[in-house]
Amino acid sequence: MSIVYRETEKTFTLHTRNSSYQMKVDEQGRLLHTYYGSKSDSSDLSYLIAYGDRGFSGNPHELGRVNRRYSLDTLPQEYSCFGTGDYRVSALRVQNADGSQAASLVYSGFAIEEGKYGLPGLPAVYDNGGEADTLRVTLVDQANGLQVDLLYGVFEAADIITRAVLITNQGAADVVLQKAASLNLDWQAGQFDLISFHGRHAMERNFQKSRLSHGVASIGSVRGASSHHHNPFAILCEPGTGETRGSSYGFAFVYSGEFLLESEKDQMDQTRLVLGIHPDNFSWTLAAGEIFTTPEAVMTFSDGGWGGVSRNFHAILRHNVCRGEWKDKRRPVLINNWEGTYFDFDGDKLAAIAQDAAELGVELFVMDDGWFGKRDDDNSGLGDWYPNETKLGCTLKELGEKITGLGMQFGIWFEPECISEDSDLYRAHPDWAVQIPGRPPVLSRNQLILDFSRADVQDYLIERLSAVLASAPVSYVKWDFNRSISDKFSQALPAGRQGEMAHRFVLGLYRVLESLLQKFPHILFEGCSGGGGRFDAGMLYYTPQIWTSDNTDAIERLQIQYGTSFAYPVSAMGAHVSAVPNHQTGRVTSLATRAAVAMAGTFGYELDINLMTAAEKREVRMQIERFKELYELIQRGNYYRLASPLEGSCTVWQMAAVDRSAALVTAVYHHVEANPRPVYVKLQGLEAEADYKLSLLSSSEEGREELGTVSGLALMRGGWRIPEAGGDYWALQILAERLD
Repeated sequence: MSIVYRETEKTFTLHTRNSSYQMKVDEQGRLLHTYYGSKSDSSDLSYLIAYGDRGFSGNPHELGRVNRRYSLDTLPQEYSCFGTGDYRVSALRVQNADGSQAASLVYSGFAIEEGKYGLPGLPAVYDNGGEADTLRVTLVDQANGLQVDLLYGVFEAADIITRAVLITNQGAADVVLQKAASLNLDWQAGQFDLISFHGRHAMERNFQKSRLSHGVASIGSVRGASSHHHNPFAILCEPGTGETRGSSYGFAFVYSGEFLLESEKDQMDQTRLVLGIHPDNFSWTLAAGEIFTTPEAVMTFSDGGWGGVSRNFHAILRHNVCRGEWKDKRRPVLINNWEGTYFDFDGDKLAAIAQDAAELGVELFVMDDGWFGKRDDDNSGLGDWYPNETKLGCTLKELGEKITGLGMQFGIWFEPECISEDSDLYRAHPDWAVQIPGRPPVLSRNQLILDFSRADVQDYLIERLSAVLASAPVSYVKWDFNRSISDKFSQALPAGRQGEMAHRFVLGLYRVLESLLQKFPHILFEGCSGGGGRFDAGMLYYTPQIWTSDNTDAIERLQIQYGTSFAYPVSAMGAHVSAVPNHQTGRVTSLATRAAVAMAGTFGYELDINLMTAAEKREVRMQIERFKELYELIQRGNYYRLASPLEGSCTVWQMAAVDRSAALVTAVYHHVEANPRPVYVKLQGLEAEADYKLSLLSSSEEGREELGTVSGLALMRGGWRIPEAGGDYWALQILAERLD
């Protein structure tokens, strides 16, 4: 059993394949955290807790006269509260009916259940059958009647523990939740580095490492979405940790809205991490009998460095977060017309691009922004989800049938959460837009936000989008969201509940997506928010792939995809070959390099194939054939970062088959040197006692060049020397195949 309760010690120990997690109910009824790290037994580790009389750290009233060594301000807690003696960052903050801001939780009971708990209305890691167990620990505040159920899902084989919290008002008066985090974790000792992933539009998820010092460090978003600027994923690790060594803790938030991750090193050199909904735009009135459910947090531990954390997250996201027909189904190679045409297209132009693409082996044509309403630029039409048949020169059904008649699938773009002031929908329902009465709204991309916190808006969008999807042979949807939310106000909520708007918006988004997925289970949904502005585990529950960035420059993508890979699998990363000079940077890279980088994702094209030369078209055909041939290895293999784009001259990564039968090594020179220093990498994930045949894959007619045979042990211990660059931004792919 992955969950062990010992009544004598009153300890709960959660065991995964390589880690253990323990908490204990002490003599005062407080739930204390005792351990999380490398796998141990179920011994009571509370002997590690240090008690002492700490100046200005108060004591509970029932103990204060006899024991000044017991203080919530210094004890490692499982779920901390604001206002009753713990002055560190807290997980729970409430306002009681009398206006006081205080909560105090004591242990009440527990339950151990087979299978994984669910969270109605929220995305969550799910159990495919017999993979997980659930621990429910109940805490109560005897003064205000709050009941707090801490939920733990233990995926033993996957080395994953999930966390969520149910908060029930069992009192008679309303209680206002001002902060309700999903995860609180205390370490009693240790020095830590915090790794987070900052960014901006078109340059998301940049790797950042900083030493935790005394005080509070935080990352988060108040933009209505998880954002380009900070991703809801982080790693805490011991100093000196790298890809293959060192103890690392990974944390992801299964939520697409505003979040806050706080880490604090306190007066006793203890470290606390709290993760949950950002409290700045949050308050939730909980009436008697009502329950508030926090979004889920996911955590893992690895003593094998950052790479171990990454592969644990890749596996759980692929197998236990992504759902539906497209979870394991091979995704089609697509072409999107956006960078090929922008708004300048009609049906014939799109069909001509699709015709050439089909002949080269492209399987899906995606019509991007501009097909609906009055939409010839980004200043009007959002919200009017009716095909512009005058612009297309045909109906949506007729265009879709032209595309499918070529043997391709047909996809379209939506941006349902936004609305243009110059739209029929806004003129009919101005109250549906997010704006504060009496104040001019903030514009971004000359558009406003539709109030997805409203059930009537959700209902309308479900009906309207369903009508469009049912009217044509659509098999793919790109779901975009091109601005941050400001002016947070809903005309459907009373003044005292406006703090609920941001969270209700996300719940509304999830409801709309879930409704469409149930109606159209065959459609592949790809998430997008100006590229990677909402790249999170919550969206992967509904959209198994997400457009990684609006930046399609192959060299810039090295850094973007590198940072993304710390949490998210290749199968989730939308990546396309675009035209050169690149539309974002003006950089010129070879077609081979652009394809090598895009193959570390879902793979597709974003250009006008009609403008390519005959030689380029032949190369595209070979690239598509190669990607299809290597699809299982690329999309489902174990991912290893061998050389970083943040240092040296060459970025190198590897995909290794789970059964160790093959590996694909991709290297891209991001900086070409004169008199270059050699680049060496050590492969991973091979069978040590087997020999591997190495081949250099190329765009020539032969397709590959034999490089010889080397043992798996030699490749992992001695490594491999990457050939010198053959030109500016040069790329190569090496296939290693096991000789059985």
